[in-house]
Amino acid sequence: MASADLSQELECPVCLTIYTDPVILRCGHNFCRVCIDRVLDTQEGSGCYSCPECRAQYMERPTLQRNIALRKIAESFQSTQPDQEEAGVCCTYCVDCSIPAVKSCLLCEASLCSKHLRVHSKAPEHILCDPNTSLENRKCSVHKKILEYYCTEDAACICVSCRLDGEHRGHQVEILDEASEKKKKKLRNDLKKLMAGTEEAEKRVPSLEERRRKAQEKADGETVRVTALFRDLRRRLEKLEERVLSDIIRQAEQVSQSYNDVIQQLKIKKEELSRKMHHIEELCNMTDPLTILQESDTGDLCDTEDRERHDKQLHDGGDLDVAGISHTLHTGLADIMSGVIVLKHTDIQAYPHSSTEDKVPITAELSRPRPQPTSTTQHTQRQAGGTDIGAAQQTSGLPVYADILLDENTAGNDLHISDDRKIVSSSPVRQHRSEIPGRFNHCPQVLSIQSFSSGQHCWEVDVGGSVWCRVGMCYPSIDRRQKPVIGNNNKSWCLEKKDNQYSIIHDQEVIQPPDKVPSSRVRIDLDYEAGQISFYALCDPIRHLHTFTAAFTEPLHAALWVWEGSIKIRDVKGPHTNGFLADLIGAFAKGLAKGIDKSNDNFRERSTKKWSPYQGRHFYK
Repeated sequence: MASADLSQELECPVCLTIYTDPVILRCGHNFCRVCIDRVLDTQEGSGCYSCPECRAQYMERPTLQRNIALRKIAESFQSTQPDQEEAGVCCTYCVDCSIPAVKSCLLCEASLCSKHLRVHSKAPEHILCDPNTSLENRKCSVHKKILEYYCTEDAACICVSCRLDGEHRGHQVEILDEASEKKKKKLRNDLKKLMAGTEEAEKRVPSLEERRRKAQEKADGETVRVTALFRDLRRRLEKLEERVLSDIIRQAEQVSQSYNDVIQQLKIKKEELSRKMHHIEELCNMTDPLTILQESDTGDLCDTEDRERHDKQLHDGGDLDVAGISHTLHTGLADIMSGVIVLKHTDIQAYPHSSTEDKVPITAELSRPRPQPTSTTQHTQRQAGGTDIGAAQQTSGLPVYADILLDENTAGNDLHISDDRKIVSSSPVRQHRSEIPGRFNHCPQVLSIQSFSSGQHCWEVDVGGSVWCRVGMCYPSIDRRQKPVIGNNNKSWCLEKKDNQYSIIHDQEVIQPPDKVPSSRVRIDLDYEAGQISFYALCDPIRHLHTFTAAFTEPLHAALWVWEGSIKIRDVKGPHTNGFLADLIGAFAKGLAKGIDKSNDNFRERSTKKWSPYQGRHFYK
């Protein structure tokens, strides 16, 4: 009680806390120096100053005197008081000062210091625990009794009433201490796992940083290579443009010169005819018959030989060589684009697994040969039969259009193969072909003569004439006896069309395209080294349907299965480049030729007009 009274006496009247650097006014009242300075500052300009406690007025700002004795008393009092943060939970019954509690009673919901703990009830219902400020949380919210048990079925802390009469009656329960120890054990195991995971993560960080660095290095290298490649392409295109334009200008000058020569000859002929016309008019005006009759003939006024000579001259030099210009353009573009390397999108996570390639010149990169098939692959190919075009070709990274021909020795007896081996159709009459080991005797299926064991290849089919069919690729070791439909095993990959619905199938796993396929033309792309077979719908624009990825172990044949209708293998002519590039080159050259043809039509229209000397002043009809 005395401590509480002393605390009140040592409080500053302004801030209501223990004095800090106390000062005294002439009226005898004490304040903290900071507090009284703040009050006097607010009173400036009012004409006088006053004491906040007794309102004693001063005409001038009062001088503040430090109260040394009071300062020592305040500091001594504060040193005897326990720190609130260190004290933690205070005794509930020590109202005059803050005394740390040593125990809390769950029944009384009070915290006790060591003094009050000695006189506290020792009855069993008075359960003591460590000092706690939230004692209400340790009681059941329904029965207001102490939580003593843990229900393992509902994972909840319960009181004795909940266990005996409440909703947890009959449940498996444990004492709180036992349940707590079990959970601690589990938490310790979890902690060990987390520590192990943390150590593993710390070990992986340097490795991942190294892989990220290598990936960045590879990306930088690819950036340099692609930049140099496009710089070289721009330079070559500029040279091709300069060559083609100079050729056009040269031919245009020659054509213009040819027309100028003919025009000059016609002007001379015009002057000669004008003189003859004037002479004839004079003869017509004469009255002397003898003079008229004695005048020599004027000759052939419409000289056919001159007109034929002019026509021949215009024919020889009056047209641009459109075919030559188109050929130059087409050949130049094909030469440039044949060296382009197709950069495939690769997941950045794959970069660290591959070593950083040495930087090589573009010419060396473009001329780098593709990997050749191993001796094992070649041996397998010789056993399977057919023509291995993958081992003989080297490409520059672009898919090559393959000339697919169907192997009638593999065709089932329910199929009809056209003479050019490009069309397969279901046959209403059984063909009764000879039974040989390589034939699909119980399946309307046929393979291609060609096989592919390396490189990048593509081919196109038109499935519009079929109601139900499958097209794709397969190994030559596919079982040919027990109805081996492509797509129903792990040795084949195909696209199925059934009633205008398309599906992608491999090993009986069916993948449906997200949208309706709007085209009956399909392209199949093979990248043997990358282990990829891709299917595209040749609509506008071209739509990618699906790409299978596998580690190919055998050569691959084109495979067609027809239940009803027919399938046609499309012929795609052009250089060894992809279809898009061929179309681009062809369209570019065709557009240029069309523009040149239009100009030539104007020249021809003028050159083919019939010439007549008697149309007034006009010499062209």
